[in-house]
Amino acid sequence: MRQHWRHVTFAHWQVDPAEMARVLPVDVRAAGLRPDTLEGAAWVGLVAFQMDDLRPPGLPWLSSFPETNLRTYVRGPDGEPGLWFFSLEAARLAAVLAGRTTFGLPYCWSAMRVEVEPARVSYHSRRRWPGPRGASCRLAVELGAPVIEPGELDRWLTERYRLFTQVAGRLVTATAEHPPWELATATLLDLDETLLRAAGLAQRTDPPRLHYSAGVRARLGGWRRVRPA
Repeated sequence: MRQHWRHVTFAHWQVDPAEMARVLPVDVRAAGLRPDTLEGAAWVGLVAFQMDDLRPPGLPWLSSFPETNLRTYVRGPDGEPGLWFFSLEAARLAAVLAGRTTFGLPYCWSAMRVEVEPARVSYHSRRRWPGPRGASCRLAVELGAPVIEPGELDRWLTERYRLFTQVAGRLVTATAEHPPWELATATLLDLDETLLRAAGLAQRTDPPRLHYSAGVRARLGGWRRVRPA
């Protein structure tokens, strides 16, 4: 499946690893999935962007639409790092249905928009289906300077090339191929969200760690079953 992710803002907060483990499904933890940590901290990421040129195999081109993902960072039974998605808000119902039924990802249909200005990007979403209906996110950032030499945490939060989900009750994984992110700094202008609470996480009151990228083109591989260690 080919995708073009554009006008991407990453907002991240530290989370206690025990809290993160509690909100991961019991059966995927039993299959060997566990929170990934850096210097003793787990992280949750709110990633808002414009999806362009979505081309699933065997399905018609699904055009362009806004998307906002809530994710965390995990390690599989083999110890390899990856992503676990709590929710993927999308404005295109066809993409939501395909994502849920064909790819086993927790897509949610939402009313959304992305507004791009020369030095500012803002994102708006309000969930329509499934519940909790009305879970929302309003995010605006001012764009800053390029990050010339990303640090260890910058790379750890953004450079993830594997994802996990459940299909037919089994833990599966797929690869995501794309160039390294070209990151820039960003300043928070506005944030009001309830997506973390909808996922079972405590609301964050501390300011997030922010990154911005103009985007990348990506290709996602097919699912394969994860074998217990």
